[in-house]
Amino acid sequence: MRRDTFLKSLLALGAAGSLPLAARASGLNLKMMLPANPGGGWDTTGRALGKAIQDAGLAATVNYDNKGGAAGAIGLAQFVNASKGDPNALMVMGAVMLGGLITGRPPVSLDKATPIARLTSEYNVFVLPANSPFKTMQEVVDQLKKDPGSVKWGGGSRGSTEHIAAAMLARAVGVDPSRINYVAFRGGGEATAAILGGNVTIGGSGYSEFAPYIASGKMRALAITADTRLPGVNVPTLKQLGIDVVIGNWRGVYGAPGITPAQRKALTDLVVAATKSRAWTEALAKNNWTSAVLTGPAFDKFVDDEFASLRAVMVKSGMI
Repeated sequence: MRRDTFLKSLLALGAAGSLPLAARASGLNLKMMLPANPGGGWDTTGRALGKAIQDAGLAATVNYDNKGGAAGAIGLAQFVNASKGDPNALMVMGAVMLGGLITGRPPVSLDKATPIARLTSEYNVFVLPANSPFKTMQEVVDQLKKDPGSVKWGGGSRGSTEHIAAAMLARAVGVDPSRINYVAFRGGGEATAAILGGNVTIGGSGYSEFAPYIASGKMRALAITADTRLPGVNVPTLKQLGIDVVIGNWRGVYGAPGITPAQRKALTDLVVAATKSRAWTEALAKNNWTSAVLTGPAFDKFVDDEFASLRAVMVKSGMI
């Protein structure tokens, strides 16, 4: 075969999506919207995914854009408005964003973007600063019953899973959820600083975010929102403490509005390939994340069901 004929055939295969993914992606430049400030779960997830994509040779570069606030709604709006039709744009999202959209009702909704994949699941942990006068969850609950406003709950944006968990806990112990004193932060880094500084009574977030501080003794873990104890984690569940509250957290990625079905499939294939890489496996282990990859119509349905489920829990807990 003549060289020019071979090159034309190669280009045609690439355009048709028939070349190996890594070969077609050698010059790919991805953009990753992280709709939270640095240091939190979405930031960590997005950068871990970006590293896995690059380490697997699926893209040449990954550029990150942190835009925190309103449970991801600010970043979502920027992503939707600035990335229309861009097949190389991704946005990290998850259960926290759904809760924030339900409570905040922002002008830009998630259905404007394109579902790509669920990535991970984990549970929240409630912690105290090491110098807290409280030692157990029961002591916190006793104070909550005595004076709900005196207990400051620190965590992510309003509508986050830790906010919902606090409201569920209050209701479970006989306290009006509307009376909890919840302090929302724009990112995990801010929430962590507030907890370590003693500016809130009790903090909540994904276990991976607080694990280093728990291990170093700077935070005291009280309870996890899982149904059963997590393997290798010496922290009781709320259910084990007699508080019937279980709520999980999950994270995923969306693509830009207006991309074609073929572009959505290519982006989905890229993300799935990255989750099979060594770098991603190491990130799962390091952060104590559970792999929960879900794509296509099944992911679409999962998000719709999560919206309905979270809304029902929020109504029941007096949040909306």
